[in-house]
Amino acid sequence: MSEAKPLVVRSVSAMRGEVARWKMCGETVGVVPTMGALHAGHLALVRSALAACDRVIVTIFVNPIQFAVNEDLSSYPRGEQEDLAKLSELGADLVFSPNNEEMYPDGFATSVKVKGFTEVMCGAGRPHHFDGVATVVSKIFIQSRADRAYFGEKDFQQYLIVSRMAQDLDIPVEVIPIETVREADGLAMSSRNVYLSDGQRLIAPMIYKTISNVAEAIRGGDDPGVASAKGTKKLVEAGIDKVEYLDVRDARTLSEEWMEGCATRVFTAVHLGKTRLIDNVAV
Repeated sequence: MSEAKPLVVRSVSAMRGEVARWKMCGETVGVVPTMGALHAGHLALVRSALAACDRVIVTIFVNPIQFAVNEDLSSYPRGEQEDLAKLSELGADLVFSPNNEEMYPDGFATSVKVKGFTEVMCGAGRPHHFDGVATVVSKIFIQSRADRAYFGEKDFQQYLIVSRMAQDLDIPVEVIPIETVREADGLAMSSRNVYLSDGQRLIAPMIYKTISNVAEAIRGGDDPGVASAKGTKKLVEAGIDKVEYLDVRDARTLSEEWMEGCATRVFTAVHLGKTRLIDNVAV
């Protein structure tokens, strides 16, 4: 295990210079886009990248254009020194941590929209969120010239969106999903878990338990709509303040209709107090 600190760069030109040297040596490059506040889920992505790529870039950028006016941009957890210590221990090669002006200079006027994937589930109540995600990730893919990019399955909708975006825009990067990392009680790891009170933290594991039960019921032959309704009721009874959605959808298209034999997943977004949490499992 390397103890060498990763090179930290703040500009696109500095990152491109390093990547150009790596590419001249025939080295493969992996990228792990993050907003910082790194937890074990992020570190699993980095480990996967390190295992498959010669060089690994981790980006740390709290992307303002994916937050709505009433969301938690200003309070989103930040801790760059703690993040760098974790990445140093793993042996990441480079950390790209730009400011807003570097990513969105004066006059920036472009937005990337992936139709059909961004209007449902998390996109229904956050109409510009995934446009912001697709825009920043497309920039990171182009800036980093990465061969592979790693995303967690907890944000499965995001994974599908960036995969479709890269394919449609002919960006030569392989987008790789990595299984959700969970706490011992099943709660999906998230930077927003730090917002939970002690009482809310005790309720939160019911999210994973409930959607797992819904998936099991569907595998056993239950109607997906009936199973979803029962799951929603269970979450409310458990103390979840709001169930934004609990859907069963095609795992490739996010359609609520699918052919028999197609892969499906159970998706949910809930609120515990002011904290919004998401999770999903395969059926």
